[in-house]
Amino acid sequence: MAAWSTRAASPADLAPLRSLLADSCESAVIPSSELLADAIDRELVQVAEYEGELVGCVAAEMPSPGHARLSVIAIRAGMRRRGMASRLLTETVKKLHRTSSEPPLISALATTEQLAVTHLLLACGFIGTRIMRTGGRTGALPIHYQYKSRVEYLDPDARHLVHVTAHEQLKESLSPSDHAVTALVPLGGKPAFEIARFEQDDPAALQSGEAAAGIAFSGSILAAITFLLGFAFSSTRFPDDVRLLLIGATFSTVLSLIVYASASGELARIRSNSFGRIMKWGNVLSEYGGVLPFLISLPVTYAQASGDPWTTMVLAVVLSAAIAWYERSEFSIAHRFRRSRFELALTMLTAASPTVGAALVAADATSWPWTTALTLTLAARTWLYLFRRGAEADIAERRQWQIKE
Repeated sequence: MAAWSTRAASPADLAPLRSLLADSCESAVIPSSELLADAIDRELVQVAEYEGELVGCVAAEMPSPGHARLSVIAIRAGMRRRGMASRLLTETVKKLHRTSSEPPLISALATTEQLAVTHLLLACGFIGTRIMRTGGRTGALPIHYQYKSRVEYLDPDARHLVHVTAHEQLKESLSPSDHAVTALVPLGGKPAFEIARFEQDDPAALQSGEAAAGIAFSGSILAAITFLLGFAFSSTRFPDDVRLLLIGATFSTVLSLIVYASASGELARIRSNSFGRIMKWGNVLSEYGGVLPFLISLPVTYAQASGDPWTTMVLAVVLSAAIAWYERSEFSIAHRFRRSRFELALTMLTAASPTVGAALVAADATSWPWTTALTLTLAARTWLYLFRRGAEADIAERRQWQIKE
């Protein structure tokens, strides 16, 4: 059996797409040729091919930069139940999340009669949040589904089942803003929605706590760096280039404190939605301008204080291994973004820096080239994560909601 593949639609696919939609969808939901051509030009259409024939598509429209609506999900009869729709939908979500640093809300409409579409949306991370009064047929209820890009928690004791045909109960169940459809299950031989209650967090309190934690952390790192800098100036043998590195770390950490304070002020005013962007600046400056230079300087400080090259090298190798583990862990900033080969090379240089720097100092060799390379590496990583990286990676692979234990 020949394999099928997916790709972004091109203008040449317009006619085959119209044919596919005419064969697979109701005429009322088929977008006009103009709208479909515009969606193709904006790279909002993904198609599936089988033996050179276009057999499936997912199309979206973007009425505003912050909102994308899935307009069509179509698979040709005879090609269904092969995972095409799920793959096309997943790729569409990923593409929409890469359009900007702030991923748009992705929504879709499906009626209580469209069980296949409903099951697909729920399986791909969407939840049904409300009943839409669209003025259409009275025999089916349109439900608004939206993609959850953040992990949220369900109350395990606040879930119930509602038959798909129990429209009045369904309206009542979805009327509270914290209730949503999270699954489609069989109940007594008939399809039923699982309605769950999401725990409502206070965004202002959470953001305030995050800003306070950032300020406290940067303040602690600043205290440690200034202590190390004081030792560096009290020692006549301490390399001047490492002193400059610590001065730069002090400046960067102070800057991160200013950024965190700005985030707190932005939160207090509540005039825009830029808190996350400001916190990103503070986190990146704190890690790559303060924490890593401080940690990498520790073996150099130990070499000056102890004069023992063997224990210095042991400490440096252990610290390099610890930094390498941290860079690969889920706690690092680098882990949140897709990595290119260039970024992996910068990560390796960062992890190797403690060992290389300690070896140069222990051997009384010139350490200026090492300090310059380390500074450029950290500066490049700061630039990448502040200006070149958009949405976090692997969002689609995360579980969008969890049952709170």
